[in-house]
Amino acid sequence: MPRPLLSTAAVIALAASLGACASSRLEGPSRRAGPQVAMVEPVTPLPSGTVTTAPLAPPPGVAAAPDGAPPSAPGAVAVAPGTAVIAEPVVPPAPPPPVVTTGRSSVVGSWNARDATGGTCKVSLSSAPALDLYKATASGCPNKDLAKVTAWDYRDGEVYLYQPGGTVAGRLRQAGGSLEGALSKSGASLALAR
Repeated sequence: MPRPLLSTAAVIALAASLGACASSRLEGPSRRAGPQVAMVEPVTPLPSGTVTTAPLAPPPGVAAAPDGAPPSAPGAVAVAPGTAVIAEPVVPPAPPPPVVTTGRSSVVGSWNARDATGGTCKVSLSSAPALDLYKATASGCPNKDLAKVTAWDYRDGEVYLYQPGGTVAGRLRQAGGSLEGALSKSGASLALAR
């Protein structure tokens, strides 16, 4: 009679020692102290019941489809099988309107000023700081209040023109590519254009 190669007890001991070696390698050096025995707890079966199936409700925004039909997306059109569908050409969206620059940097530069009497002159709004304001110059202005402008500022969408000492000479708002407003002292209209 041939001898069995390994006894059942030897196989169990070998499996337990291999399991302990494998788990100690994976768990790291702190868990390797002493022999480890694999413990297997018996699994108790859960009570079984009947299993039922039902279709899921459609996601929000999608109409429920009749039995057997796939759900449709919002705006989709149902077409009978075998029907040819002709797609309408896709119209690209209109380009965004051009960006009109506003703010302090958009008004820096040289302007042609025109007052209510029709008198014209040059007003230059610089980006060079002058204390809390910016430097400005006016040349050839027949209006004495406009001729004294030495500084300017941009606040709350308006350009303020200042005379020495901080007196406001005029206030203007952007209107397309120009500035329109009035002189402070007389209330006469004032427009600056490029």
